[in-house]
Amino acid sequence: MNAVVFLADGFEEIEALTVVDYLRRAGVSVSTVAVPCSTMNGGNVVSAAHGVKVFADMTFGDFEKEYSARLPDAVYVPGGMPGALNVASCEQVLSFIEKCFAAGKYVSAICAAPAVVLSQTGVLRGKHWTCYPEMQNQYAKDVLADSTHIDDVPFVSDGTLVTGRGPGCTEQLAMELVRLLCGDEVCAKIRKASIQR
Repeated sequence: MNAVVFLADGFEEIEALTVVDYLRRAGVSVSTVAVPCSTMNGGNVVSAAHGVKVFADMTFGDFEKEYSARLPDAVYVPGGMPGALNVASCEQVLSFIEKCFAAGKYVSAICAAPAVVLSQTGVLRGKHWTCYPEMQNQYAKDVLADSTHIDDVPFVSDGTLVTGRGPGCTEQLAMELVRLLCGDEVCAKIRKASIQR
């Protein structure tokens, strides 16, 4: 199994690195990808929402070469602002997400990203989803008529779409991705070893 995590300047640290950590513990090959935006120099270093600098596994150019002929089993977009806006401004990422979803791959996003990023694709149509409170009204009004937004749940899993509400829900969303990609047994082992609540 392999997964791609898109990181752009302003991403939320908890939402990004918790998912990367749990997927790697489960044996998933995870590639973090630096999404180009106006505040980046085109390299691998991405600045998170709270000032943490992360060295992504791949530049966007490397990612395009690596995944030009194959798709990962899952793609994930953390929230954070302006990180979600920066990801949403990259047409190549939006197209890649749509391509993965159309091929039956898992697509996941949390916090601002479902409303800001996924609403720019066809991924939410006909699906149940969640996001950070009120973001759906600010950024995703156009898709609300064709989808079902659910409040007050940590995450929503609908087929190959997994969405979450915010930083405090990240562990639960990450474990749902582990379960979907690696099965209940691996999920239970990680839950026990990491002393989850």
